[in-house]
Order: sequence, then structure tokens, then C-alpha cells
Amino acid sequence: MSAPADRRGRAGLIARHPHLRQDLTASLVVFLVALPLCVGVAVASGVPAELGLVTGIVGGLVTGMMRGSSLQVSGPAAGLTVLVFEAVQEHGLPMLGVLVLVTGLLQVLMGTLRLGRYFRAISLSVVEGMLAGIGLVLVAGQLYPAMAAKAPDSGIAKMAGLPSGLGSALGDGEALASLGLCAGTIAVLVLWKHLPARVRALPGPLAAVGLAMLAVSVLGLPVATVRVSGLMDALQPPPLSAFGELWHPAVIGTIVAFTLIASAESLFSAAAVDRLHDGPRTSYDKELIAQGTGNAVCGVLGALPMTAVIVRSAANVQAGARTKLSRVAHGVWLLLFAALLPGVLEYIPIPALAGVLIYSGAKLVPLRQLARLWREHRGEALVLAVTAVSIVAVGMFEGVLVGLALAVVKAAWEASHIRLTVVDKGAGPVDAYLSGNATFLRLPKILDSLESLPQDRPIRLDLSGLLHLDHACRSALENWAERHSADGTEPVRMTSPVRPGERAGTPTAG
Repeated sequence: MSAPADRRGRAGLIARHPHLRQDLTASLVVFLVALPLCVGVAVASGVPAELGLVTGIVGGLVTGMMRGSSLQVSGPAAGLTVLVFEAVQEHGLPMLGVLVLVTGLLQVLMGTLRLGRYFRAISLSVVEGMLAGIGLVLVAGQLYPAMAAKAPDSGIAKMAGLPSGLGSALGDGEALASLGLCAGTIAVLVLWKHLPARVRALPGPLAAVGLAMLAVSVLGLPVATVRVSGLMDALQPPPLSAFGELWHPAVIGTIVAFTLIASAESLFSAAAVDRLHDGPRTSYDKELIAQGTGNAVCGVLGALPMTAVIVRSAANVQAGARTKLSRVAHGVWLLLFAALLPGVLEYIPIPALAGVLIYSGAKLVPLRQLARLWREHRGEALVLAVTAVSIVAVGMFEGVLVGLALAVVKAAWEASHIRLTVVDKGAGPVDAYLSGNATFLRLPKILDSLESLPQDRPIRLDLSGLLHLDHACRSALENWAERHSADGTEPVRMTSPVRPGERAGTPTAG
């Protein structure tokens, strides 16, 4: 090709992709961040390491190509690690593809029905409590491979077994080496943000794992490393026989949990990413369809479920990405790595991956937000804490249901707020004004307040300030008025709240 033609070709490419350089640079940064996280999440989930890479590749090449949120990046997430591990232990690895496939199809259906926006109505305290519970179980679970030990199955057992496990590790040379490597990895991650900007150009997780690999090689540490079986051998397309278990209650519960958590985490991540840049805003329904399509493809391949991941997404924005090309290209780099350099995974120490996940899990526990909520909104803090504790004590799905139920009860209680104002001039009728929402939830408070009014004087009860008066409260007020007037005192006069077709101030005699 001649020089003028070559220049014209480059000019045409730049015209079609004006932000090509920024997007390709950002894609390399995201690739370096995603690589250790994809592998670590897979290992922690109890599946071959390559399946984490497969989910990352699909997140880039499939979800990344679709419309929704232009800059957020999808892949395997620490937030689903605990649930995936439990699902694999209970139903087996071949069933994982079915669970993820149906989850993806449900997400596509919800997006098509334009339900994506309603996920924004989920109580933020429930979502934060869900992530906090996941973080606690993830941290507790990863401390066991950090000590070269096998983790118990339940969250409570993981927590309870830590003291004895640590005591055993302190007397075992191999366990001490593993624990020391994990602690060193966490220290690198904590201190990385304080290093000079030039050093921080290399993502912290990659640097921490790379230094751990170097330490194992130089010092000859006796620690476990990642097992590799090859990309094609790791794929686990679900067999047709596995679809016969779809109607099992435990399977349905797992699918519902996958769908709820993956969708909520992705859409909350989209809202957070939108605050990081001034580009196009997220279309929540389209983003839900994109996530569902990616999960459906992951299900067919037998890979891990995906969500949008705030760590990778933030790295993408901060690296200067301008279009979705950056997230697509990061999927290309993951594919090339998995195809050309899979043997490198065999040198990654498992305690280092445990350190990366412990660090990530700890960041899911919002201690500062919990303290602020306790000062300002104790009800929200209670919902967050109960959700987290329920997930640790009972399980993921049950814990989320407990949190949602508590949030609904809290909202109903607050919606029934009511206030009684009394004007008593010492003689003559007593004027009482009820305002707010009079529901059966506040009926005891209403009656206690009314019964404390003078019994020997007329009462004028003004209900026109009520926004809502349910049947139980109306009947109770009428019964109270009858009892108050039974001794011959002047009847209670009530001014009814406004009803459709009525004007305020219509008097009714008790």
C-alpha cells in the first residue's frame, strides 16, 4: 500500500473511532485488573480457574458489545462467589450452566418487560446488607485457603472455626508460609494506593499477585498453586439431563437468588459508574438485557454467572475510556491470554488469590456507612445489619428475603406516621387534630392518646389533616366517640378526612 493510501486509511480509522487510543489504553488497564480477579473468583467458587476467564471474555465480547451502560465492565464478581460455591457443592458443576442460563433468560425477560428501572426501588440498605453479608462470608471462607486448610460449608461454621484453624496454622510450617504470603498480598493491596502515581499505573491486584509469584519462586515457599486443565477442557456445557432438575425447590430458590443479586448489583453498579463520567447515561432495561444475554451465553458454556463489576468499571473510567470499545477490547486480551498463555496460571499461588479476595470482601462491608446510618437513620442501619447477619447465619437467599421483609415492615411503619395535636383552653370543648396516616399499625397509639383526653368535656376531633384513614381506624374512632358520649356528655364531633368527591370539613356526629 502506498504512503498516501496508508495515511488515508489511518485517517479513516481515526474518523470512525476518534477515541481509539484512549479506549485501547483503558482496555489494557482493565485487562490487568480483571485477570487476577477472574481467576480468584473462580477458585473461590470451587470451579476451574479457566471458567472465570470464560465469564470475563463473554462479559467483554458479548455484553460489552450491547447497549445499556457504555463504560461499565462485566465479569465474574466476588458478590456471587459464596452463592456459586454453595450451588456447586449442592447441585454439582454440570448443574451450574443450567442455573446461569435460566438466570440470563429471566434477566432478558425482565429487561424486555421494562422492569429494570424497578430494581432501583430495592432498599439500598438491603443491597448494602446483602453485600456486607457476602463480604463477611467471603473473608471468613478465604482465610482457610490462606491457612492451607479446607473451609467448612456454612457461614456460621466458617466463622466459628477460625480461632481453632488459626491455632493449628501457627504450629504448621506450610500453613505459616501460606498465611504469610496471603498477609503480604493484602499488605501490598492496602499500601499500593499510597505509592507514587507512576508505580500505581500497574493495577494493585496484578502487582500483588505478581510479587507473590516472585516470592514463591525465589524463596521456594511450599504453597498451593492454581490447577490448570486447559480452556476447552474446563468448559462444562450443561447436559440435557440437568434440565430435569429445574423444578426442584432448591434449584428454583438458587435461580431466584442469582437473578435478584446479579441484576441488583449490575444496576446499582451502573448508577455508580454514571456518577464517574459525563458521557451517555445508562438505559437500565437495555443493560438488564445485556447482562441477561451474557449470562445466557455463560450458561451454555457452563461458566460462572456475571455481573457488572464496580472495580473494573471504575478502572475503565479512570483510565480514560470513552466508548464501549474499551470493554470489548479487554475481552479480546483475556481471550488471547487464555488461548496463548494458560500455563502462566499454574504459577499463581492460591494464598495470593485468597488475599486479593479477602481484600475485596472486606471492602464490601460498609463499616463507615453503617456508623453514619446508625447516627442518622437507625431503622436503615438495622435493616442493613439484620440482612448481613441473616446471610451469615442462614444463607444467601434466606438472608435477602429477611432483609426485604424487614425493609417492607419498616416502610409500612414509617408510612403510618400520625400526629395528635390537642388545644385545651381549660374550659369548654377540647379541640384535637389528627394528621398523617391513620392505619391499624398505629391504632394503639391513637387510642391511647384519645383516651387520655378529658372525659367530662366535649371533644371536637378534626380528621381533615389525615392523608389516609383505613377501615380499622375509622371503626375504632367511632367506637371511642360512642364510649366517650355514653355518660351523657355532649357527643364527640368529628370532621372527616377528605374522600373522593367530598369537600374537607364535612361534620359527622359521634
